[in-house]
Amino acid sequence: MGGTEHLTVRREGATLVLTLNRPEARNALSLAMLVGLYDGWLEADADDTVRSIVFTGAGGSFCAGMDLKALAGNGMEGEQYRDRLKADPDLHWKAMLRHHRPRKPVIAAVEGYCVAGGTEMLQGTDIRVAGESATFGLFEVRRGLFPIGGSTVRLPRQIPRTHALEMLLTGRPYSAREAAGIGLIGHVVPDGTALAKALEIAEQINSCAPLAVEAVKASVYETAELTETDGLAAELKRGWPVFDTADAKEGARAFAEKRPPVYKRH
Repeated sequence: MGGTEHLTVRREGATLVLTLNRPEARNALSLAMLVGLYDGWLEADADDTVRSIVFTGAGGSFCAGMDLKALAGNGMEGEQYRDRLKADPDLHWKAMLRHHRPRKPVIAAVEGYCVAGGTEMLQGTDIRVAGESATFGLFEVRRGLFPIGGSTVRLPRQIPRTHALEMLLTGRPYSAREAAGIGLIGHVVPDGTALAKALEIAEQINSCAPLAVEAVKASVYETAELTETDGLAAELKRGWPVFDTADAKEGARAFAEKRPPVYKRH
């Protein structure tokens, strides 16, 4: 199991938990964090015993965005991680879910600050839970910067355009309740319980047939920008083979026998 000094990886049953672990900097992104995060996504993709991923932050914050000083890579530690970035210049975008989509469902558990790069990474997740005191926002325009992590493309596709443009153009903070109201997050829970709620959702996903879960997720994203006719054709191509799996037969038997199904990913 991987990880770095700024990214911890642990298992909770069939769930891989990736935790941004730089609480003294509100989990601002560092090279060590990005390398660990990308390796975590790859680990989840490669391990068929992992059925879901929970993505969270340590110390009461999710992520306060990019740490430009840390990304300069001072010292031997920085040199080590810069070697990884040099070998794969796209690594940071993959880590931030701009250029990589895990095939397993990703559930974000947000406490505290989830701003700038934090809100950008959030848009690469599938299901989102936040503590009631969490703060969201894309502050880049207030600093003369551009939210280049994908927000000008993704955000208007995930929430109504008027809300997306207001968030992008004002650079103001949003409370968890307001973020839920515009559809950016799905659950608002008491502070300190976002991770527990995310793990609860993950366990519900884990109890389902993994091949079906992955096919459903893939279909949602593959068809998002297609016409209805093309989307339905793509859905049929993606979904029909699922009916021929042993997991599908197990689901039918378990229903008939009134027992919990036992899925083996085949």
